[in-house]
Amino acid sequence: MPTTAAKPFTLDGARVLLSGGLSRKAVSVAKGLIVGAPCGRRVDVSGFLILPGIVDLHGDAFERHLAPRRGALRNLGDGLRALETELGGCGITTAWLAQFWSWQGGMRGPDFARRLCVALADFDAALDMRVQLRLEAACHADFDEVAALVAGCGIDMLVLADHLPHDALATGKRPPRLDGQALRAGCSPADHLALMKALHEGMPEARARLPGFMAALVGAGVTIGTHDDDVSVDNTLSGVGIAEFPISRAAAEAARATGRGIVLGAPNVVRGGSHGSGVSARELIADGLCDALASDYHYPSLAQAALMLEDDGMALGEAWALVSSGPARLLGLADRGVIEQGKRADLVIIEEDTRRIVCTIAAGRFAWMAAPMAARLL
Repeated sequence: MPTTAAKPFTLDGARVLLSGGLSRKAVSVAKGLIVGAPCGRRVDVSGFLILPGIVDLHGDAFERHLAPRRGALRNLGDGLRALETELGGCGITTAWLAQFWSWQGGMRGPDFARRLCVALADFDAALDMRVQLRLEAACHADFDEVAALVAGCGIDMLVLADHLPHDALATGKRPPRLDGQALRAGCSPADHLALMKALHEGMPEARARLPGFMAALVGAGVTIGTHDDDVSVDNTLSGVGIAEFPISRAAAEAARATGRGIVLGAPNVVRGGSHGSGVSARELIADGLCDALASDYHYPSLAQAALMLEDDGMALGEAWALVSSGPARLLGLADRGVIEQGKRADLVIIEEDTRRIVCTIAAGRFAWMAAPMAARLL
């Protein structure tokens, strides 16, 4: 995070989303926090809405910034700078970069995960950018290395996934997309298939090691989630706090029954259905089976989804909570997600008429700005 503090200022004239709904109230900021009394320079923001900054629990669209094409980017810091610009333009003030630790190799492999963590630690970010480690459960031989990376880099969220094609491997069929995966991993299809078979056969050992591995992480304050849950997921695993993108209503209901927070994909809301064959996010939201939305593969979809839900009849405060206070609560971040005195000054400013995001403020700093807001300041 940046070390330079922003000067105090007061945003006046806009409608502001507070806990009781929209209200025409000045928002004053000093030392990175929302304060009660007007301070610093007054900025006229009439005609705009001020909303809490967006908290994104899982976004993997950063891959195109950090690995656009092989050899095109040598310094990950340059990619992170481009990524931060996109995040700010989408109103995201806190972002978890969903990075694989996987048998799939390439930028989904352990080496790239380590590089990303090092690059992010060295990056002077205006936004709060963190790593969510997406661990393939089959990689049980790496559990000690993963625990060391989590501790050394301060990773606070780990999500368990299993993308092995178990059905194909169990029946001796050729897995789908084998050649492409082997190319990404930098090995031959035969060698990649042999690796997948070995990992498939080692799943009993992986399942046996998971409880102890997870207990140690939970004890260190790491939030644990599961990814793409179906009804076959073992809901007896203790320590799992989040169900990320359950693929069926039954899986979402099982997550709710065990007290897990439910995270759905914002692109699912925008598209009106799952990109694959999963359940409709809008249907689960309508039935109270959603605590937060995540960008998944498309950062702009978070603000779009919340505003579309408002258009569908949901109160703006309830809809926007799915991208602000909801995800903040799931990760235990009590200092953000709402516009209240004493909270972090994480704010998104939107044109009332066009709903265009024109400014993103993170911890009191103007992190991203479009022309309409720049005109007010200048």
